[in-house]
Amino acid sequence: MNLASIQAAESKLLLHTYERNPYLFVGGKGVFLEDENGTQFLDLLSGIGVSGLGYGHPAIEEAIAQQSKRLLHTSNLFYHEGTANLALRLTEISGMDRVFFCNSGAEAWEAALKLARANATQARESGKRLGTKFLALEHSFHGRTMGAVATTHKDKYRLPFAPVMPDVEFVRFNDVADLRSKFSEDVCGICLEPIQGEGGIHSVSQEFFAAARELCDSTGALLLADEIQSGLGRTGKWFAYQHYGIQPDVTTLAKPLAGGLPMGTMMCNEKAASAISPGMHGTTFGGGPLVCAVAIAVIDTMREQNLLAHIEEVGSFFKSQLEGLKAQHDCITEVRGLGLMLGVELNSAELAKQVAAQVMERHIIINRTSETVLRFLPPYILEKEHVVTAIDALNETLKANKELAGATPAGEQVHG
Repeated sequence: MNLASIQAAESKLLLHTYERNPYLFVGGKGVFLEDENGTQFLDLLSGIGVSGLGYGHPAIEEAIAQQSKRLLHTSNLFYHEGTANLALRLTEISGMDRVFFCNSGAEAWEAALKLARANATQARESGKRLGTKFLALEHSFHGRTMGAVATTHKDKYRLPFAPVMPDVEFVRFNDVADLRSKFSEDVCGICLEPIQGEGGIHSVSQEFFAAARELCDSTGALLLADEIQSGLGRTGKWFAYQHYGIQPDVTTLAKPLAGGLPMGTMMCNEKAASAISPGMHGTTFGGGPLVCAVAIAVIDTMREQNLLAHIEEVGSFFKSQLEGLKAQHDCITEVRGLGLMLGVELNSAELAKQVAAQVMERHIIINRTSETVLRFLPPYILEKEHVVTAIDALNETLKANKELAGATPAGEQVHG
């Protein structure tokens, strides 16, 4: 089937949940995707942060091939070799004590919310006062399930499904005074993304993160860090909270964990884990043999190839080049992010929409989030030469849209 026939079939058969771009990809290698015509696209989005090792990586292909010949599924009523091996790696890199495996980031976040409520129930049973309320941040995005939607700030995600889970109040982003005024013993958990992804690549401040940790410690509420987009090396550390030197009680991970296969995990400390007992929560497919084998291969490859250092180096270069673009184009108001999780704020939503589409026409994949932000989540194996290619394309695209941008680019050369 070609693109046109697939578009026609999907328009009749699929629920209309996505506005797809008119491209049909059939293969990929390294940091490049290939369309039906054999055209190579430099992928700076990696499936919205999923394909951390790029496409066709031999370690992932080998893990899939070997495990597919042995065992795909047993259910969580029995043991298999992968769960403990993967959990050991995850606890080592996260500083957490226990792991719950599931199938997606939204499921991982749902497990985190349930754990916070269970922790509060346990506290009340022991005579302490701890309520059921969650504090979440403005501009947050935690997923599409009912609990995740309830802790997601934008009305467009919540209102069509109202009433969502009650007892959620939103705190102004990085406003410590607002956080303190809304916190009480009624709160069972503070929800935050160390770096907001869908919200526009905004980092929580050191002061705000520290205040959240202090407040949770004061009552026994849980500090929940959503690392679904920022976790597993994306920022140059295994988890973004490690940039702050602050350990949450619970963290969630998904996107890059199993190299493109659906997998999520909720990790927590021993104190929080004590609130869950057999039968309280579960999953049919979570932590199956195939996804565990691939996730082990992903983590081991990242360690063996020292990819955290590579992410930090290439990410710093990428950010400096984007700052160079900002100096030349008045339409760029800010460059944000860490490692290979970067955002460029433009001065209008229409300009951002045009630039994202036109860069795609130049065979480079980025996307737009929070209306005005160009988002970059490339594979971890990105090289500086790929960054240079992308910067040149962005520079030319911004120059071509100078009237829409409302400013004339100041120069030509961006990189040295």
